Amino acid sequence: MRYGDHPDQIADVRMPPPRAKARPLVIVVHGGFWRAEWDRSHISPLAAALAAAGYPVAQLEYRRTGQPGGGWPGTFADVVAGVTAIPQLMGLGWAPPLLLGHSAGGHLALWYALAGPAPVLGVVALAPVADLAEAHRLDLDQGAVAALLGGGPTEVPDRYAEADPSARTPPGVRSVIIHGARDRHVPVEISRKYTATARAEGGDVSLIELPESEHFALIDPQSSAWPVVKSTLQSMHP
Repeated sequence: MRYGDHPDQIADVRMPPPRAKARPLVIVVHGGFWRAEWDRSHISPLAAALAAAGYPVAQLEYRRTGQPGGGWPGTFADVVAGVTAIPQLMGLGWAPPLLLGHSAGGHLALWYALAGPAPVLGVVALAPVADLAEAHRLDLDQGAVAALLGGGPTEVPDRYAEADPSARTPPGVRSVIIHGARDRHVPVEISRKYTATARAEGGDVSLIELPESEHFALIDPQSSAWPVVKSTLQSMHP
């Protein structure tokens, strides 16, 4: 399904089995540190598992760093365009979707809940890069945040103020973060700090920490983390 003219302004749609109980649309935002070499294909098993569980699913693609239009502001504009257009393109009207994002996609899902023009039902963020300034300080994926925003916090502070969930008021919708303690790609400390700060500011944000899980277990339907992801998503709607 196309939501724009660019080849990457597209989403793969998966529908639940016939006569399945009605569930809200889940828009899945993939990770890969916002880089072009990672596309939506690696999160297809998760999307297929959600559809089999009864959810209509849209795997959102977006322009990424390393390709024309990717990074600031194109990546963010694509997420806004996709999340706002896809429910109507699928014939679901204005029913708010659930957002499920992994890693960089978790960042984008949290960011949309803060900045997006159309409401969402809630956010499930799997190992999100929830603090861009800290991720830049840690040099995650060798400069991934600087590639996304065009520099560091001292060089483009206005962009960090806009794009960094940790620099903004917590989202007005329920947001659940799931993070593995053994994550070597995005340290769990980022989610701990973000959750504590957001809760102190009155945000409905909670953290589920999985002591035995690493980064990619959270998107693997055959992992021990998957039942937690699935039950968390089920808790986000009636």
